[in-house]
Amino acid sequence: MSRRPPLRQIGIPLALGLIAALGLAPFGLWPATPLALAVLLRQVASGRTVFWPMLAAGFGWFALSMSWIVEPFLVEPEIYGWMAPFALVLLALGGALFWAMPASLAARLAPAGGRRALAIGAALVLSDWLRGWIFTGLPWALIGHAWIDTPLAQISAWTGAIGLSLVTMTLATLLAVFRPLPGIVAALAVLGGLWAGGAARLAQPLPPDADTILRIVQPNAQQDLKWDPEWAAVFYQRLLDLSAAPGRRDLVIWPETAVNFLLNDADPVLPAMSQAAGAPLVMGIQRRDGSRFFNSLATLNTDATVGAVYDKFHLVPFGEYIPWGDALARVGITAFAAQQGNGYSAGAGPAIMSAPGIPDFQPLICYEAIFPQHLRGLDGRPSWLLQATNDAWFGQFSGPYQHLAQARLRAIESGLPLIRAANTGVSAVIDPHGHVRQSLGLGVEGKIDAALPAALPETVWMKWGDTPVVLLALLALAAALLVRKRS
Repeated sequence: MSRRPPLRQIGIPLALGLIAALGLAPFGLWPATPLALAVLLRQVASGRTVFWPMLAAGFGWFALSMSWIVEPFLVEPEIYGWMAPFALVLLALGGALFWAMPASLAARLAPAGGRRALAIGAALVLSDWLRGWIFTGLPWALIGHAWIDTPLAQISAWTGAIGLSLVTMTLATLLAVFRPLPGIVAALAVLGGLWAGGAARLAQPLPPDADTILRIVQPNAQQDLKWDPEWAAVFYQRLLDLSAAPGRRDLVIWPETAVNFLLNDADPVLPAMSQAAGAPLVMGIQRRDGSRFFNSLATLNTDATVGAVYDKFHLVPFGEYIPWGDALARVGITAFAAQQGNGYSAGAGPAIMSAPGIPDFQPLICYEAIFPQHLRGLDGRPSWLLQATNDAWFGQFSGPYQHLAQARLRAIESGLPLIRAANTGVSAVIDPHGHVRQSLGLGVEGKIDAALPAALPETVWMKWGDTPVVLLALLALAAALLVRKRS
């Protein structure tokens, strides 16, 4: 780590990080990401200091892209509001270290100039991949997420999300290393080829929709009112009324933690829920098993009996569970979002779920949908993905739209349609190309009746995962190290 530089030497990288983040939702200014990163690479590849400029750039990237992190603390501002600025600063700094540390290491492995730019670009790709795994993972705001709303996103069917990060850093490196005209020509050639490949995939017609009509119910239960007993009754009645509305439905879907009571206590109201649905029902609900509590999805059959149950297994640290939670609860520290016990317990893992007369599906509860690795390694292949979520925690600016964008990416990677039931929005029907066919926006009470899109054949990424892209990034680092040794 180098000596801390003057503020003027980190001001430009900070601005570049902020500009690069404009490529992500809700802004969608995708050219800003590779261009800003190209300027950043050019600066640090030839400069004496790498750690501090990259830390500043990373701070700008994560501070803007994950500014929604303050929203959960503002649900009850009188209790948690003071934590909001600390949460944003600490999260942005933590994310920035995922840029500064690997970039600083890469700079030590490669000589200044083009090879250093290549090494730093490869290190950032590897860092994006590692963020999905270490410390339970947080693959939010990956560099490659800037492409989700473009034809280039289709490349993820072969490379996964991390492949889009590789594309971004390849473009940035070409622009940074070569003189302006050759760099622009090379970058445009790469971008044009990949864009055309993505457009060609989009031009391929999708199979006919399945003969299955899904009803997605969005009750618009505001988070600050959701657990209030009086308002909970209002939101529960909305769920019943929207479910019972006229129209064909073969399956009714309620969002995450749709009701304020436990599955264990639901027997008296299960008949009313089943009658309102008029079809099998999949609902987000909490449940208890002894002294343990779970954030779950449960199916309700038409005879008002409970069928398959799925427990969320990838929990949000400090939101849904706290390490040594029972011990810390004695001094008043409990999981932030969990409504029962001291925090949720983790379920068994990814699973395939079924409901009577409905093609099998893989359930994903909220945060689980940002982890592409959870789509692979199942015993069999589902026909579709179901994300039940409560994005009321994320506010109404960037968080819900970034969450939706990542769900679209899961559909492209897997070749499976994804159905999204959100408490306050955005509920959506997403086809295997990642297109949103129907949706209900934020803060809207309503329902969607839609045919289930058909799946595409298994994608290359589903077979091979991230391994090819990770190997390419490692090879780039190895090439930089080899040149240094020969020197």
